[in-house]
Amino acid sequence: MRTHLRTATLVASAAALTLSLAACGTDSDPNSGDDAGSSAGDSQQITVAANPNPHAQILDFVRDNLAEDAGLSLTVQEFSDYVLPNTAVDSGEVDANFFQHQPYLDDFNANHSTDIVPVVNVHLEPLGLYSKSLDSLDGLTEGSTIAIPDDASNGGRALQLLAQNDVIELKDGVGANAVLGDITDDRGITFTELEAASLPRALDDFDAAIVNGNYALEVGLSPDEDAIALEEAEGNPYANFLAVKAGNEDDPAVQTLARLLNSDEVKQFIEDTYPGSVIPAFGTPGA
Repeated sequence: MRTHLRTATLVASAAALTLSLAACGTDSDPNSGDDAGSSAGDSQQITVAANPNPHAQILDFVRDNLAEDAGLSLTVQEFSDYVLPNTAVDSGEVDANFFQHQPYLDDFNANHSTDIVPVVNVHLEPLGLYSKSLDSLDGLTEGSTIAIPDDASNGGRALQLLAQNDVIELKDGVGANAVLGDITDDRGITFTELEAASLPRALDDFDAAIVNGNYALEVGLSPDEDAIALEEAEGNPYANFLAVKAGNEDDPAVQTLARLLNSDEVKQFIEDTYPGSVIPAFGTPGA
């Protein structure tokens, strides 16, 4: 599994702070490692794992424009998959992550015996069906091929998108937990499950593919303009949120970052940078 890691850190007056502590002979708190974030003088410190686009870009905006005035030193570590950001939080390698929605987190916690919890919703990335060869759903006929995400939460989400657009029919009541075996009428279309990060590349090999919004943006696809079918934003349960290991929700650095991620400035940044493709979703985590 390839993981792209980039670290970007903003620390105010670090050299002066180090000299001050040395001159005063101040010892660090031996229990400080138990906190989600740490404090250096008046600056709260936090390290967050994120997918590159749009999550890390949103965090970069916070770091470069809002964090210093809020007394926060924010470090962003980029991961290109959906597993390592959670294992890094669970192990304590990072303090928080920002990349996932509630159904995915529920499934991850159940399968990995982790206890990671949401803190605050930030945005929604509508899931979309894309094609290099088709301009509309009308082109999907008997013999067509579609690739979908292989993880349980996004796979069920993909099947619901197809059912809502009359591409397939599903058993009654399967909801977001739908699997390929729940298809009652596939219209002669063949479905293949692939790891979510590989789906943009699958567009070369399939008639269409359902791609998560962040991976679509990374390859230059605009969900609002390029998808031939796109999730509705209203009532959508797949808001992406800031998440931490259970027990760290009230850490001061976590709460400061949560407040900044739900600020008017971040809302405006999202709307200006990703018009129609990423939608602010400020509200109750997991809603």
